[in-house]
Amino acid sequence: MLPYWLMFGIPAFAALFERRGKALDYPGERWLFFIAGLAICLLVGLRNDVGADWPAYLGHLVRASLTVFMDVPKLGDPGYALLNWISARVDPEVWLVNLVCAGLFSWGLFSFALAQPRPWLALAVAIPYLVIVVAMGYTRQGVAIGLAMRGLVAFGRDRSNLKFVVWVLIAATFHKSAVLLIPISALAENRGRVWTMLWVGCAAILAYFALLQDSVDKLMYIYVDREYDSGGAAIRVIMNAIPATLFIFFRKRFLLSPHERQLWLIMALIAIALVPALVISPSSTAVDRMGLYLIPIQIMVLSQIPGSFGRSERSYRFMGLLVVLYSAFVQYVWFNFGSHAIYWLPYQNYLLQG
Repeated sequence: MLPYWLMFGIPAFAALFERRGKALDYPGERWLFFIAGLAICLLVGLRNDVGADWPAYLGHLVRASLTVFMDVPKLGDPGYALLNWISARVDPEVWLVNLVCAGLFSWGLFSFALAQPRPWLALAVAIPYLVIVVAMGYTRQGVAIGLAMRGLVAFGRDRSNLKFVVWVLIAATFHKSAVLLIPISALAENRGRVWTMLWVGCAAILAYFALLQDSVDKLMYIYVDREYDSGGAAIRVIMNAIPATLFIFFRKRFLLSPHERQLWLIMALIAIALVPALVISPSSTAVDRMGLYLIPIQIMVLSQIPGSFGRSERSYRFMGLLVVLYSAFVQYVWFNFGSHAIYWLPYQNYLLQG
């Protein structure tokens, strides 16, 4: 378990020394942040037999090794299928697929963290669940979330709906469910809304027919007819809903531009809507998987709490400490009480194999 706590402990420790308005301002701190990103990429990407779905991902690679190039689209998510097809011809082990996926995920996560006023704190919040559980357990959806976060950065920094949609479309080639994020950018746009909704709607429809249409029956069977349930889904949905509620009531305090605030408001409302959806849905797994795409709202809100509510330097640092302790608590509870945590222990890495 030590590697997981080191993965969390380093950004958590650095977060305690972040100064208001001076992100990554200490000498060499940007290089340290880059090294932390590289370390997480290697820990996630070169893991061996870690995660509950590990056998399933080995199956993806085996099927790709037996498939000719023209039949790659039949393997499922096209981006992930193509990556498996290429990797199977380089090395029969799954490490290359996982390493590329970890690189894409880490790039998205660290881009998103750098866009926050406190990058180290944002990273510390992300480690316990998004990195350890999602990126190490759900490889395809981890990549999709990482690329979607890159889209969120483009939406906020460049105010570009187009870039957001493009990143989400790329994400959807790794996990088709990412197309559900496309309409959010249209709902969050105040300027030229009619035109934006028109072209974004067309993009969503095309993405549906290109990526989702053939899988709808299968997804309905898995998530609805068989009524799949995920243990702990209610807790994970609530983990999104609480910061979402906090943001809705105090959104003017957060360091965001008006169009970013509108985007996060839409995401917050969806996060809260998943609470009753969890009650009425025949499959908690379907709601749970949708909730994974809303984890960035936890990262944004929790990492901005000290700056948004800390009036003095003392309260600013104290609130940062509380967020770190909360994140440590999340990791402790998951490893000690999570029903699937045994699949993450002990941590193994290809570099440490004899």
